[in-house]
Parts: sequence; C-alpha cells; structure tokens
Amino acid sequence: MADSTSSRDARRRLGVSDSFHWQVDADTVDMSMPTPGPRRAQVTAEPQSVVCDLNRTAIVVIDMQNDFCTEGGWVDHLGLDYTPDRKPIEPLRKLLPELRKADVPVIWVNWGNRPDLTNMPPNQIHLYKPDGEGIGLGEPLPGSGAHVLEKDSWAAAIVDELEPQPEDIYVDKHRISGFWDTPLDSILRNLDIRTILFAGVNTDQCVMCSLTDANFLGYGCVLLEDCCATTSPDFCTESTIWNVKKCFGFVTGSEQMIAALKSAGS
Repeated sequence: MADSTSSRDARRRLGVSDSFHWQVDADTVDMSMPTPGPRRAQVTAEPQSVVCDLNRTAIVVIDMQNDFCTEGGWVDHLGLDYTPDRKPIEPLRKLLPELRKADVPVIWVNWGNRPDLTNMPPNQIHLYKPDGEGIGLGEPLPGSGAHVLEKDSWAAAIVDELEPQPEDIYVDKHRISGFWDTPLDSILRNLDIRTILFAGVNTDQCVMCSLTDANFLGYGCVLLEDCCATTSPDFCTESTIWNVKKCFGFVTGSEQMIAALKSAGS
C-alpha cells in the first residue's frame, strides 16, 4: 500500500479540480481520482434548507455589467431606470469575499458578443432593436463610444464596485441563458461542481433562464434573492421566485449564505 501511495504521489496531476483529475507518469494513467471529503454547509432556504458541499459549489454571477447597471450604459441610454439593477452590488460585495475565502469558485457570466456578430441570428438582434432603429448590439453608445455588450468593451465590463479578482473565472455569453453555446457547463463539470448559487440581473430573464438550464442539466440550483434584481415589474420577480421554489431549486439570501459559511468553519 505504501508503494502504491508513493507511486501516485510521484505522478503529475492533470486537471484543475481536487475532485476531478488524473495522475500520470510515463507508465501509468491513474484515473481513480482520490477526492476530498465534503465540506458541508447548511443553508437556510425555501422551500427546504439545503446542505451543500463547499468543495463542489460555485457561484455564477450573471450580467453585472456597465450596460445594465451603470450611468451612461445601454439601459440608461434607452431612457430606462437602471438603478434597480444595482441592488445586488452591496450584497455581493459582502458575499463574494467570503465565498473566495471558502475556496468557492466565482464565475462571471456576461454578455460579450463578437464584434462582427456573426454568431447572432436576426431574432437575437431584433430582440434589442425591434424596429431596426436606435442603438443595438455592437453599436457605439453616445458619449463613451463603447460598443453595446461587445466583448472587451466598457459597456460589457463588470461594474467597478464588484472588483473581480484574478482567480475568478470569466465566461462570455451571447444568449439570455449562460449555458447556451458557451463553455460554462464544461467548466463546472471539470471543477466537479454539483451545486450552483445564482446571482445577477435580470432575475426574470438571464438569471432565470440560466438557472432553469442548470436544473435541466442536473445541477442543484440555489437562487440568492437579494443578489438578484431586474428592471421588470415586480410581478416578474414574484413569478420567478415562485417558480424556482416550485420547480427548479431553492431560494435564500446572502446573509443566510454567509452564516452557513461561518458555521461550516470556512
């Protein structure tokens, strides 16, 4: 047994997750993947409390971008009130450092379209420019000149207040769901993630569609209610919360999640 352990220790690791990797040398590929035991955190939630394994949990933060949440962004340019979409900022400022300290991956999933829009069919372009007039996807905003929801533009950047960290993971999306035609599912599976915490905007659109896709793929889904927001009418949030609790997962808040992390000793 000692020789077997020694041999395994001498091999090189292939894979990013402690829970999902191989150990290899010139003679052997060890796929047995000895995995860490669970780090259990019990979260007060509805309709039931949830015990998640912090080794297999990640938070996905959706579309907390200048275009949606900042003065001079696209929503502001359209004459809409962007301030509701800023409500998750303070709860996330408190929660994200605690999750990072607990080694829970922080994954930012943001609109980040190609400059040439060659993967955007007409129905997606129409969604944001229904009569063909005005400023739509990829077009420059007055003032800043930033291109709407274009990858690497100010418009598509995460709001400054949330201070993304180098160890965070970034995924560009180009549909309302963060799972459609993106590497998000592969990233989560390679990290051996089983439970996803959801945050961001808009609650009833990109957050909800991403959460339902995650549910269909078999993940445990937890919506962090105060870390989500929308510019839609209140009944849209009410419907989303009801449907998540009824069909797609669980609902809790940042304070409950922080309390669970502290109780778990993270």
